[in-house]
Amino acid sequence: MHSYEKLLLANKAWAREQKVIDPEFFDRLSAQQAPEFLWIGCSDSRVPADKITGTDPGEIFVHRNIANLVVSADINLLSVLQYAVEVLKVKHIIVCGHYGCGGVKAAMSPTYYGIINQWIKNIKDIYQANRSEIDSKPTEEERVNRLVELNVIEQVTNVARTAIVQKAWAERNGPQLHGWVYGLNNGLINPICEMDPGSLKDDIYMFSNL
Repeated sequence: MHSYEKLLLANKAWAREQKVIDPEFFDRLSAQQAPEFLWIGCSDSRVPADKITGTDPGEIFVHRNIANLVVSADINLLSVLQYAVEVLKVKHIIVCGHYGCGGVKAAMSPTYYGIINQWIKNIKDIYQANRSEIDSKPTEEERVNRLVELNVIEQVTNVARTAIVQKAWAERNGPQLHGWVYGLNNGLINPICEMDPGSLKDDIYMFSNL
């Protein structure tokens, strides 16, 4: 049996089990989605949003990319963000990184990785701005993990700076933003930062006509 066939068998088993537990589960799920959360996470296969938060299908709207970046030129991310905020009207946006992130570690190295170098340049900029603090850490693991945390904080700020979120804050005083980091070695989420609606202080990102 091929490995992908095992996935299909597991899917059938899961669907049967779900119907036994809750016969109307798929009827409700197919009728609509009304998640309370948007999750912007890393593509790393070890950090599945639903598994580590114990949530069911329909509870979290998810976008994932290398090193959980929020880049102003990323139409994919912005489309997900706009749909989540303006259509689904999520109450919370979570940017979740993870300790030991390979993308963050790569950004600290001068090694050429191909097209990914253009993507992780955003993290290199964060490293450059905080190099004294990061380099003062005694071990490589601690240096990488501190940059992981600083990256999450920066990406939460990038979310707040979007016109999508600024508009939602003005119109409905939401959503609230959260920065989390997941520990691969213990399975626990470490809350790093929060940002309440309207809390961004730099007027250049505010929109006076909203």
